[in-house]
Amino acid sequence: DILALEKAIEQVDFVVHAAAMVSFAPKDRVLMQKTNVEGTANVVNVCLTQKIKKLCFVSSIAALGRPSTISKNTEINISEQQKWEESPLNSNYAKTKYLAECEVWRGIAEGLNAVIVNPSIILGEGDLERSSTQLFNYVLKGNKYYTAGVINYVDVVDVAEAVFQLMQSPIVAERFILNGGKTTYKFFFEALALGFGIPAPNRLVSKFMAEIAWRIEAVRSWLTGKSPLITKETAKSAQSIFYYDSTKIQQMLNFRFKPFQETIDRIIKSLK
Repeated sequence: DILALEKAIEQVDFVVHAAAMVSFAPKDRVLMQKTNVEGTANVVNVCLTQKIKKLCFVSSIAALGRPSTISKNTEINISEQQKWEESPLNSNYAKTKYLAECEVWRGIAEGLNAVIVNPSIILGEGDLERSSTQLFNYVLKGNKYYTAGVINYVDVVDVAEAVFQLMQSPIVAERFILNGGKTTYKFFFEALALGFGIPAPNRLVSKFMAEIAWRIEAVRSWLTGKSPLITKETAKSAQSIFYYDSTKIQQMLNFRFKPFQETIDRIIKSLK
């Protein structure tokens, strides 16, 4: 809705574009393209027309892409210098966020002052049925399984603080990974379970089991019309070992991320 965008951005100095559709369900591919890519193009165009002072685009580490070839059990370090390449590990969501970033870079080329942040999985208080808070809900429901991969995480408070500092700074035409650290899913779920005072997931999902699970979920989704709990894309990514390097923002802004346990304790207290 371009008219609504123009009205919203009228007489505004700074714009933070954090709206997006996040889904790994194949049926949402077209809607994600329209929302994430076309929507971002509209925001960029209106910001250029209104001559705002600065735009901050909240992208994702998914937009950095993943290498097309990866050796088994090898940890891959990814920084802001990572070049996008087509890979079976890139989800449809990742592709739309990458193309959305291209729209922001196009706006920068046309004279727009803008910065991009690429958060990892954002942990924060929220709806148990949506976004990353579903991870807390997964443990709360007493599920027993965990995958062998690792989770890169960042506190929602740190994301907000980083965006604020970047908007106040003279920095433009740069992208920044926002990642507080990484841990295994096993350790992550154990920390949540300990905070809730319940048993932790203790059964490792093998690659074979994951392959079976996403196929079963695809059938269930087709029969019920509900989004699948696990997809081919999420099954692949959950078995991977990636680390997203946030050194750049730590050096340029002297930025410090919150400790993992502090974040977990605060969120669990809120959910309780």
